[in-house]
Amino acid sequence: MQNPIPYAKNNPALWFDKEAKEAARFYTSVFPSSKINSVTTMYDTPSGDCDVVWFELAGQSFMSISAGPLFKFTPAVSFLVACSTKEEVDSLWKKLNDGGQALMPLDQYPFSERYGWTQDKYGVSWQIMYFNQEIKQKITPVLMFVGDVAGKAEEAMRFYTSIFKDSRIGDIMRYSKGQEPDREGTVAHASFTLAGQQLAAMDSAQQHHFTFNEAISLLVYCKDQQEIDYYWEKLSAVPEAEQCGWLKDKFGLSWQIVPESMDKMMTDKDSARMARVTHAFLKMKKFDLAELERAYRGEVGVPS
Repeated sequence: MQNPIPYAKNNPALWFDKEAKEAARFYTSVFPSSKINSVTTMYDTPSGDCDVVWFELAGQSFMSISAGPLFKFTPAVSFLVACSTKEEVDSLWKKLNDGGQALMPLDQYPFSERYGWTQDKYGVSWQIMYFNQEIKQKITPVLMFVGDVAGKAEEAMRFYTSIFKDSRIGDIMRYSKGQEPDREGTVAHASFTLAGQQLAAMDSAQQHHFTFNEAISLLVYCKDQQEIDYYWEKLSAVPEAEQCGWLKDKFGLSWQIVPESMDKMMTDKDSARMARVTHAFLKMKKFDLAELERAYRGEVGVPS
């Protein structure tokens, strides 16, 4: 029996080549209080047959998909793991760094007595950090604004919090004079909340050979077409990136704007229903909920 999929705004979605199921099993073995909620397969997509996995890690919901080698993970989006002990940091580091690449070695830093930043064996980035304070959210997505959008983290946070209800900007640590190439006053690290979910942002004017891409997107579940239209209008800024519910905002960050009922449709055990829905949404840019529901009911078929 499949577990219910939690509907929350801004769940991270991970794009793998073929490893979505394998990675979900690995991550749920690493983090306590974790589980796989659902596994399904979409057939005959432009990327072939695609596995889709919904899972939870220490209270944070994720979606992953195996959809081919089109996108590679980059540190532009990483996941900050808050640990209550240094021993927990060391334990998680050992598991997540195994077969991966350390970006900042596990060590003592001015901001934490125990911290490390690694790309795991799948390329996903993790910042593992000892917190000597109350931990309200175990895993927090961190957005790093680099390249053409370096210095725009604060602008982005103000933009995002203007769109989502139950949103606010928290503490901001800024670069000071003498920390070039980062400009004085830009964001060294900041926390913000979107629809009750905590995220973080930072600027980096260092030379990086990466930026945001579709490998990691934020998944926004919508209760109806009105919500779909609202988020699409507010966020979409790159028309050529619009496809199958995906969009890119003006900072280059990718989002998926999907109806809550989509998960029910895509986890249905009736393969004919799934095929009709898949065929319908592959033709869409912004999702048309009424059309998807017609396909699910069989009022729209799949060409033979």
